[in-house]
Amino acid sequence: MQAFQSENSEFVAVYGRRRIGKTYLVRETLGYNFTFSHTGMAHTARMGQLQAWRSSLIDSGLADAILPKNWIEAFDELKRLVRQSTHKRKVLFIDEMPWLDTQHSGFVAALEYFYNGWCSARKDIVLIACGSATSWIINKVINGHGGLHNRVTHRIALEPFSLAECQLMAQSKGLDMTRQMIAQCYMIMGGVPYYWSLLQRGKSLAQNIDNLFFSATGELHNEFDNLFNSLFSSPKPYLNIIRILGTKGTGMTRAELIEHKSVNDNGHLQTMLRELEYCGFIRSYRTYGKKSRDKIFQLIDCFTIFYFKFLEDSEQYGEHYWSQSQNQPSINNWLGLAFERLCLLHVNQLKRALGVSGIICSVGAWRSAHDKPRAQVDLVIDRHDDVIDLCEMKYYAGEFEIDAKYERTLSERCLRFIEQTHTRKAVHIVFVTTYGLKANMHSDIVQNTITLDQLFHDSNG
Repeated sequence: MQAFQSENSEFVAVYGRRRIGKTYLVRETLGYNFTFSHTGMAHTARMGQLQAWRSSLIDSGLADAILPKNWIEAFDELKRLVRQSTHKRKVLFIDEMPWLDTQHSGFVAALEYFYNGWCSARKDIVLIACGSATSWIINKVINGHGGLHNRVTHRIALEPFSLAECQLMAQSKGLDMTRQMIAQCYMIMGGVPYYWSLLQRGKSLAQNIDNLFFSATGELHNEFDNLFNSLFSSPKPYLNIIRILGTKGTGMTRAELIEHKSVNDNGHLQTMLRELEYCGFIRSYRTYGKKSRDKIFQLIDCFTIFYFKFLEDSEQYGEHYWSQSQNQPSINNWLGLAFERLCLLHVNQLKRALGVSGIICSVGAWRSAHDKPRAQVDLVIDRHDDVIDLCEMKYYAGEFEIDAKYERTLSERCLRFIEQTHTRKAVHIVFVTTYGLKANMHSDIVQNTITLDQLFHDSNG
């Protein structure tokens, strides 16, 4: 790690959603060689946090550590530990730092004083702030307007695995999974490494899903509540927002959101939307031809959507629901929508398949005007080489066959897009489907076809 090899003190921020592998990355990279290591406690008041801090100081070698009365004293004790350390580089790892910032605790002010007044005057400190509450790390540490402004020297944002990375993980665990199985698993779990680590050899994908989610004793049966409680001190308004967004797959504008009586436009809505986007639960995108203030907010987290669809009332289904429901209409309909989200999460791979990775592109969607039956394109790639790709995404068990009716639908949608956007660019229809298109007299309307296999390609290679 560059920060460890530096000749100056460094402040590193590591953030990403729960179970994404932040702690594992830091510990494995540094070989567990910390001068001080501490993990904040969820939903614990200041004195409980300070007692745990003292315990960590003792575990790190400060046998006579006192119980600090406040965070200033807590960091003073940490200074004592550092002064007696023989480590050339003093690595101070504070995991789940957002949990330390309890109400009226004074933690952030004490952290500012500790780093600005002491660490920055030395050349041997590596302070690592880590947390699942991504919005806290970004707002209080990285973009903080107080004493920590511009103090972070390195930031590591851990993103979920891609399909290709999930395939490598499955192979490392000896799981016999086809790419279609991996894609279906991704539609449920997303690219969260910990979830994938729980898959068991010798069981089918359906059996694994039943064991993890639908069984009352399943490892991930209560994950949804734990996830949001770990990210937000008051998760209820955030859950309300994503629950409403989940009712409309294509997303909503801010104006559409506040039409719901349960959403208060009290000045905090924009902040909550931004924080949900930081944490990877939603995405915001521009509708082609609209201004940025009209952007759409869309629920995009695979696990959250799966929870709302199948797990929230899972008691009515039984612990073998997933195994018993394969190829049922409810599952097949869900797969179709989930595949669209899978594609939206792999836009870089789509661009690579189109050969436009090196071309500046903007990504959005499009909705037709209200004066006609509505039409929409969930993925529009506006390229700077004077081409616009309208992406049609279909999950299908074999080669997809376009018939005369569907050809007319695609043609009319393309014409309406050109008519309403007044674009002078060439407009191409791109078809993204599991196993490609079956060539026939109607398939020539599609300029490019992308298969599931191409979504597995490394977007950087």
